[in-house]
Amino acid sequence: MQASQLKALVTGGASGLGLAVARRIVAAGGRVAMLDVQDEAGTAAANELGAAARFIRCDVTDEAGVSQAVGAAHAFAGGLNLAVNCAGIVGAGKLLGKDGPMAGAFFAKVIAINLTGTVHVDKAAAALMQHNAPNADGERGLLIHTASVAAYEGQIGQIAYSASKAGVIGLVLPMARELARFGIRVMAIAPGIFETPMVAGMTPELQASLGAQVPFPSRLGRPAEFAELVLAIAANPMLNGETIRLDGAIRMQPR
Repeated sequence: MQASQLKALVTGGASGLGLAVARRIVAAGGRVAMLDVQDEAGTAAANELGAAARFIRCDVTDEAGVSQAVGAAHAFAGGLNLAVNCAGIVGAGKLLGKDGPMAGAFFAKVIAINLTGTVHVDKAAAALMQHNAPNADGERGLLIHTASVAAYEGQIGQIAYSASKAGVIGLVLPMARELARFGIRVMAIAPGIFETPMVAGMTPELQASLGAQVPFPSRLGRPAEFAELVLAIAANPMLNGETIRLDGAIRMQPR
């Protein structure tokens, strides 16, 4: 798909990786709806990006709300051929913490946002994409998931987060196989340690320490680099049913 022809929605689009993706799509000449629960940040982002972008409030755990928001994104963009799932939470917590065993509600919340929320968006988006006119390759749409290296090397305290991100990866191949008949591709990106709002809240010393753990380039990943990979995936129709690590060759240690 040509970048200038992208009609996209990005969950978690008001900040971090999602906002970087939205910026890159608009810069390339596409249109993007940013779905998020952050009203102030989302409105500010839409104002920054101009007429080619719109903020739509959306809680990805609300199945009916997601369907409505995806429909609104489709109406705004004049179609939908790209959905990028960036909404998520870290959810740090041990199975046996200092206050006792992990609460089931805590685990369920992380799964609901990171994993079930991704499915809500995927199915609503795919239901619309299946009716798109195919391009020369027969392609009608693309779904991209945001996983994490924690899906492979989860650290102590990341039980819920790692499980949710492993689930996000697990969706990719069966979903790609199922949606192939509609010409809809499914991919995932597993970023390492990136400059996100969560990391920005850390001390400069801790940020430098995290960046030094990356073999090369020995620094934190930049959201713009994540966004560039999104556009590269969109441009290459043979990328399907796979997860790409974007991590500077880091392999996370137990803690």
